[in-house]
Amino acid sequence: MRHRRRSERRQHPQVPRAAPRPRLQRRPLDGVRGPGRPDDRKVPRLAPKDPRRAKDTRRRLKGAPNVKQSVALLLCLLGAAALGASVAQAGQARKKLVFIAGPGSHGFAHHAYHAGFLLFGKLLNENAPSVQAVVLQGWPKDAAALDDAAAIVLGSDGGGLVHQNLAALDKLVKRGVGLACIHYTLDLPKGSKAAQLMLDAIGGYYEQHWSVNPTWEADFKELPKHPIANGVKPFKISDEWYFHMRFVEDMKGVTPILTAVPPDSAKKGGDGPHSGNPTVRSRLGLPEHVAWALERPGGGRGFGFTGGHVHWNWGHDQLRKLLLNAFVWVAGADVPPDGVPSKTPTVEELAENQHAPRPADFKPERIQQMIEKWNGAPQPAR
Repeated sequence: MRHRRRSERRQHPQVPRAAPRPRLQRRPLDGVRGPGRPDDRKVPRLAPKDPRRAKDTRRRLKGAPNVKQSVALLLCLLGAAALGASVAQAGQARKKLVFIAGPGSHGFAHHAYHAGFLLFGKLLNENAPSVQAVVLQGWPKDAAALDDAAAIVLGSDGGGLVHQNLAALDKLVKRGVGLACIHYTLDLPKGSKAAQLMLDAIGGYYEQHWSVNPTWEADFKELPKHPIANGVKPFKISDEWYFHMRFVEDMKGVTPILTAVPPDSAKKGGDGPHSGNPTVRSRLGLPEHVAWALERPGGGRGFGFTGGHVHWNWGHDQLRKLLLNAFVWVAGADVPPDGVPSKTPTVEELAENQHAPRPADFKPERIQQMIEKWNGAPQPAR
């Protein structure tokens, strides 16, 4: 078969191309000009850009921090503010507790108010973050030293600190400042302004020819449900425990903290300002209060403690905890549920800062044996 010539090849009929679709015209947005819109509206032209303003904007943006830098800076500022608020709050929460010690007396390790207060102040500053303890020897010459005090603890012979600073102390008590008085500080003349101040401030005092001051071993078998007794277990210890104190009428506002039954021998003393009286002799076998707490009707707290003649007794773990609790409480701070912990002081630590020299026959091993008898083998802070 011969091939057809190209001209002879079958010609297919030409199919006409479809007419192009008409283009759809988009409806212009309101306020935008466009063709085919009968209600074309003119849009106001924007003012021409000011090149100086644009240049100034670029300059500002060039030095501005980016988003990450801004967030980081904001977090730093917030953290600093929170830290500052936390520090300020902690500073406000820590209450100032001022110990004021009068001169010591009765020889080495007896009526050692300054040595005892230095020990308690150190233990409080180490273990009680709610208070800041300051120890002074003698009433401060500058009254401003007590302006921010939450509480004051007094230790002196014969109430000397109370008598000599009665007006200042009265102002502090009326301001709501807490007050604690230890041992001989409580001995005040009947009917005196100082005695009345003690009744108002702490709820009781030592009244001569009514109260007595024998040395005896007190067995504290039960403790009250009170913050001062937090974490304190029943204990017994010998000291010059004053009792039969003169309290406010009906013990109003007073909570006994330490109560024990003195032996009959402690109540049978003959008549005298400290030895005995008919009322005491009539109370054989009855319990007596030797430490107490007061909630004042007008605000403020008080604490009285008749022991403290023997300085070595601060080595007793239970007694020491009770005193630490009392100092925190009288300052208006919260006592931990288990009480204020502290490590048992060594004999050498107890012997520091005494007002009298060590006697030649002083035997520290005897004191150590007594402490271990009370507490058992040395233990960590508790």
